[in-house]
Amino acid sequence: MSANKMLSVGDWLEMSRYGADGAVVDINLTTVKVQNWDNTITTIPTYALISDSFKNWRGMQESGGRRIMRGVRIDVSSVRFLTPQDIEALRKSNLLNSYIEQRLAEVERYNTEHDLDLSSPLNGRRLTNIGTFRAYLAAYLKTHPRIHQQMILMVRQLEATSEGVPIQIYAFTNTTAWVEYEGIQADLFDHVLAVMPVFGLRLHQSPTGHDIRQIKLSIDKDGLPGVDA
Repeated sequence: MSANKMLSVGDWLEMSRYGADGAVVDINLTTVKVQNWDNTITTIPTYALISDSFKNWRGMQESGGRRIMRGVRIDVSSVRFLTPQDIEALRKSNLLNSYIEQRLAEVERYNTEHDLDLSSPLNGRRLTNIGTFRAYLAAYLKTHPRIHQQMILMVRQLEATSEGVPIQIYAFTNTTAWVEYEGIQADLFDHVLAVMPVFGLRLHQSPTGHDIRQIKLSIDKDGLPGVDA
């Protein structure tokens, strides 16, 4: 291990088979001691680190950036084309203004060149609220003071499922400190959730007990729709 620089004292080691997730505090010929984040100590046979796989987070710590890979799930029924009123409202955003102007020029040029009948929503190209939302998030990340700008940064749409359309943020913070990282990530998604309604989007959320009770109360009060009392 020493010759191949696989592990050193102070490295963050994760080895789920042995319940180890913390800092290496001692390495000797027979055992490796890991102080877990809950301050418990896990002792791992040294040979296990040669014969089994483990995760060493040293690379992350030395890179200066810690990955964020988290998303939100959009209610599919809230996805739609932007109206002229939507576009005018979103143009007021400093982060979106140039994107909207560029995309509108591209869309208009395409539709004009192909002489399309735009009275049908099936013809031509248009801006969507979910696409513009992705563009906004990408621009927001590129101006965020706590996001590492020299590492991978993207906002991507994943495959739609019965739980909605996932929009995932993939980026790195400019710190590897755990507490700071969690704070940055939480602040980022506070903002994401707060701006979604501006784009006319809704977060997908499974019905809760409160929702079911409200439906029952509504039925008890007004009866089932289309059913005479």
